[in-house]
Amino acid sequence: MTRFATALQLMRPRQWVKNGFVLVGLIFGHGFSDPALLTKAGVLLVAFCMVSSGVYVLNDVLDRQADRAHPTKRQRPVARGAVTPRAALTFALLLAAAGLALASLVSPVALGLAACYVVLNLGYSAGLKHVAILDVFLIAAGFMLRILAGTLGLDIAPSHWLLLCGFMVTVFLGFAKRRAELFALSPAEHGGRGRGTAQRPVLDHYSTRLLDQFIAVSAAGAMVAYALYTVDAKTVAIHGTDRLVYTVPLVLYGLFRYLHVLYRGRGGVDPAAELLADGHLLVVIALWLSAVLWLLA
Repeated sequence: MTRFATALQLMRPRQWVKNGFVLVGLIFGHGFSDPALLTKAGVLLVAFCMVSSGVYVLNDVLDRQADRAHPTKRQRPVARGAVTPRAALTFALLLAAAGLALASLVSPVALGLAACYVVLNLGYSAGLKHVAILDVFLIAAGFMLRILAGTLGLDIAPSHWLLLCGFMVTVFLGFAKRRAELFALSPAEHGGRGRGTAQRPVLDHYSTRLLDQFIAVSAAGAMVAYALYTVDAKTVAIHGTDRLVYTVPLVLYGLFRYLHVLYRGRGGVDPAAELLADGHLLVVIALWLSAVLWLLA
């Protein structure tokens, strides 16, 4: 494998889809019609791709011993010895520095939020990921920082309902991921407590029954928050239309489809991979985005 291919594997480009949350403000703040704002949003998107990749590389270094015992993670460059920990750390620092430098070109607020994202993930990697419930809330906080960077960082006022919806969606995805990981460890013990591993000790503190309740609450919260956003008086006034409510069925279908994939035991461990691999999810997201852009145009 070439050095470029190894570096690309370290950066995990498939995970960059998560940084699409940076564009939420652009879509719902009518920024897609402003060339200058589009440029800034593009720079910010690349900035978060670089920063998040730096975090992934750091995690690979910290988790290299545990990854070597994992059936798939042992193929990661640091775990298999293709890259030394020192070289990987240097690469992580370069990626983070490049991302922060790009964020600084957008605005001081964008830089501050990108820096907060780095600090948050340092705390997560240092041990907070082993604290049940807090681990998922920290993941959700990372997504919220992306949304805030794409709104406040671009001088776009975020909707409180939209922020709440984004938070509930990411909490839902986080608990769904934990359930899929737990199920993968003990598929026959649907209602039991999982056997934690060196890769994910926090699973010792979860059970599928508990996670099912968390998933139900967060999924319902996300759906209600989005529905209320579409009919909120401020939303109607800002966008000049009350027809966003017609996109609710698409969101509901996407939510149900993801739950279908999760409970059929075929996904959930890697939400980004499921999004790119499931045709139903890709189509419904494309339809939802097209409908939103058309209604807001």
